[in-house]
Amino acid sequence: MARYTGPNCKMCRREGCKLYLKGERCTNGKCAFDHRSTAPGPHGAARKKVGDYGKHLREKQKARRYYGVLEKQFRAYYDEAERMEGITGTNLLILLERRLDNVVYRLGMAESRKEARQLVLHAHFTLNGKKVSIPSLLVKPGDVIGVREASKENAKIKALVEALATKTSPKWLDKDVANLTFKVAALPARDDIDFEFDEQLIVEYYSK
Repeated sequence: MARYTGPNCKMCRREGCKLYLKGERCTNGKCAFDHRSTAPGPHGAARKKVGDYGKHLREKQKARRYYGVLEKQFRAYYDEAERMEGITGTNLLILLERRLDNVVYRLGMAESRKEARQLVLHAHFTLNGKKVSIPSLLVKPGDVIGVREASKENAKIKALVEALATKTSPKWLDKDVANLTFKVAALPARDDIDFEFDEQLIVEYYSK
């Protein structure tokens, strides 16, 4: 399975903003971006004029890296968003937001999307009562996500559950912490996405 194995902080530096790829480390003062926010490489600190294509590319890369998907996957999401009714850019972000690994992260059951992806791959969660290990699976309203009985004694899962009370979830996700079940109450809306994107630039990038 193809995946990015390089330094996460380099991606933030390349995009010129924090993508919060390493969980708590991104907010506790140890983040590499706080100490060196220039683009990686020997010429990263040099001023460069960015044209229209560069702006479109960077916005696409920012969204792709934020949600942790590869280029081929991202293009497939865009093609699906284009076929759907409504605004293509909004459809794209909502599709990405519906990914199971993103939902696990947004519920507070992982410190980062990368960790959420790993937990899903290791089959720590269930979907509508069935074991699931596909991070890219898209949830829909009415779906119920739970923690597998065999995983409830896992030290990492226990630590995440203890921290759930201090974490807030988006309004389209309901959580029952006592029973460790989480319900998809509705599809996410554009306002529910907790990061600033200019999705029109992404649409323009693929429309060229």
